[in-house]
Amino acid sequence: MTAQAAEKLIYKGEQLRLCNEPLGPFIQSNRLPFKFEATSTALWRGYIGTWAIEHERLYLIAIHGGIGMEKLFPGFAHGVFAHWYTGTLRCPRGALLKYVHGGFRSVYEEDLFLDVSKGVVSNERLVRNGTAAPDAAKGYTLAAATSMGD
Repeated sequence: MTAQAAEKLIYKGEQLRLCNEPLGPFIQSNRLPFKFEATSTALWRGYIGTWAIEHERLYLIAIHGGIGMEKLFPGFAHGVFAHWYTGTLRCPRGALLKYVHGGFRSVYEEDLFLDVSKGVVSNERLVRNGTAAPDAAKGYTLAAATSMGD
């Protein structure tokens, strides 16, 4: 499996990469009358969400990938509280230590973990994974992907 394109998360004024799919449980538990289509092997889920944490609450504020917010959440075009999500969000930071060509398994200098219960952030912790070489790639990146044309 190819490494996957990250979601986006705005947290404490910083734009981070999010190596989770918080919309997944919503999609799985609802019978949507449409499907997201994969456009690349690096985007099997077919969309990239933009998320924000405001007042300790997780919100989906935009979605890119053929189906917009208004279609997915009628009446909530500018954002929706992610009450369906419980889990730990992972935001890699710093330079790349080890690239893994699959999912979100690459390792970066730091991981910011945010514990979320029914859309509410309950805990934050930073894990230091090591120090990268001075010439290491900075920030979350994809090494390869194949476009899925018609």
